[in-house]
Amino acid sequence: MKNASAQSCKQHLLRGFQECRASTLALFENLDEATFRKQVHPEFSPVGWHLGHIAMTEGLWILEKLAGVSTSTLYPEYRKLFNADGLPKCDRGPNLPPIPELYDIVHSIRDRVLAYLEIAPIEKQERLWRFILQHECLHYETTAFILQLRKQAGQKYRFPFPSEQPTSDPLKAEMIEIPAGEFEMGNNSVAAMDNERPAHRVYLDTYWIDRYPVTCGQYRQFMADGGYQNESWWSEAGWKWLQEHPVSQPLYWDDSTQWNNYPVSGVSLYEADAYARYLGKQLPTEAQWEKAASWDAKIGRRRTYPWGEEMPSSDRCNCHGIVGQTTPVNAYPTGQSAYGLYDTLGNIWEWTSSLFEPYDGFIWYPYPGYSQAYFDNQHRVQKGGSWIAHPWLMRVSFRSWYPPETRHIFVSFRCVSSSPL
Repeated sequence: MKNASAQSCKQHLLRGFQECRASTLALFENLDEATFRKQVHPEFSPVGWHLGHIAMTEGLWILEKLAGVSTSTLYPEYRKLFNADGLPKCDRGPNLPPIPELYDIVHSIRDRVLAYLEIAPIEKQERLWRFILQHECLHYETTAFILQLRKQAGQKYRFPFPSEQPTSDPLKAEMIEIPAGEFEMGNNSVAAMDNERPAHRVYLDTYWIDRYPVTCGQYRQFMADGGYQNESWWSEAGWKWLQEHPVSQPLYWDDSTQWNNYPVSGVSLYEADAYARYLGKQLPTEAQWEKAASWDAKIGRRRTYPWGEEMPSSDRCNCHGIVGQTTPVNAYPTGQSAYGLYDTLGNIWEWTSSLFEPYDGFIWYPYPGYSQAYFDNQHRVQKGGSWIAHPWLMRVSFRSWYPPETRHIFVSFRCVSSSPL
């Protein structure tokens, strides 16, 4: 890497680190100690832990592993607490340091990290720096999710509409034909996480996929037709989950018709699957979703983003928290994929039917616990990124994963079919 390109890379990383950290800290503004320490769900750590984990992970990989800083100077008394495999999640809140002390740790480590960036041999280290940036992006979104979980059930999540917002008729459900053939799946770029690698060829038969994510207007009809009461539309595992967790609508559902053309959210994979069965469709596999979102058949090449190679921006998709909520599924025509799909990047994550598994040739990086620990035949792949996601981890090949019962406020879905419907 020439000096000019190395300097350009450092400036790009510096901007990313600064912008991401500003967003992270904004989530903690005016947060009280109780909320800071409270574990609101057994599967998630308190939000205060995530802030400390972000900082200590930076210190471990950038300062210790790359800069050679002594472990003894990087808060060894908190290493076990903020390690992902340290204390049980239920024990983390009571052991967190006071908020002011944690802020001192966060700022101290970051100052040293950015000072090292100025002299770092970035041509040899770029992949790890990009991993650390994306690591914070992921925990930022998880923190936002946890802060939403702590709210009372039924409390509105979205920002209120302007009073002049008109009621809109539901969009017609359209499906796009994806012809049979091979495409390239995955990503070998320096920014790609270990589970995105290696890029590989996959053959798929012809299928049809929804142009848009499923909207609130469309999902409302499923509810009106007894979707939560009719066992025939549910998988065996889904119906069992529904009996054990009786619900009759998505999490944080708002029945106003003003949301007709916005993506439904807060649904588990089981609910998404039941809706697809109700229409005689299925949830897409990860490969079906990725081909429709990334493949440019005219030139026989994969696109990094649905529209091409330019990074996500507010004129192509809803991301980075700029809008502050979801947007109508047809709001970004310039963000379409080559096949004409809308909203495959930004606005809302989407469930797929695929288990989170390694690709052939998978090699963990930078440690087994990032991806490999979740190849457990339990987690399902989600694709696309949400309205709050940072652009540094938004690309078509990026893979998120959650257990199928998770009702995530930032997650929706679209459907596929083996024949036109």
